[in-house]
Amino acid sequence: MNKVCGHSVRRPHRNHRGGFALIDAIIGAVILGIGLAVVISLTSRAVQRQIDGEKRTTAAWLADGLLNMVLADGPVDYGKRNDSSGRFDAPFDEFTYNVELKDQGVNVPFRVTATVSWDKDRGGGSIQVQSLISERGGDSYQPRRPLEPVDRDAKYHPDDESP
Repeated sequence: MNKVCGHSVRRPHRNHRGGFALIDAIIGAVILGIGLAVVISLTSRAVQRQIDGEKRTTAAWLADGLLNMVLADGPVDYGKRNDSSGRFDAPFDEFTYNVELKDQGVNVPFRVTATVSWDKDRGGGSIQVQSLISERGGDSYQPRRPLEPVDRDAKYHPDDESP
């Protein structure tokens, strides 16, 4: 007890547990910070995977377009009319392409490989699509025919008597 002007003054009793509340708040903030860091990390990975999926879908669509061009022009004429490699026009100018045509012989379809790549400088990715495309006509072209004639009427209506 302290005496002030002859009167005794009682000091309020201090709670010595006030330091524990501060430690609890600091630990809570650290746990909250770790939780937020994990959520932000997972979100950034999900966004990156979404972007990669979109680029793969676009590359597959562009590769399909290249194969359709080879089919429309014919494997022999495609090389005469189009570049075998290059960069797509805007808005797909981040994608590059390469088309390989392999002649496998007379009356054998060409093996066509279309490769579409993106972000090469940043370790991006690529898609490769391969197909067999036959030449359209020409002197040496022999259309494929079945070994035996196909009688569709007999196949679908076996009980009917054909005249």
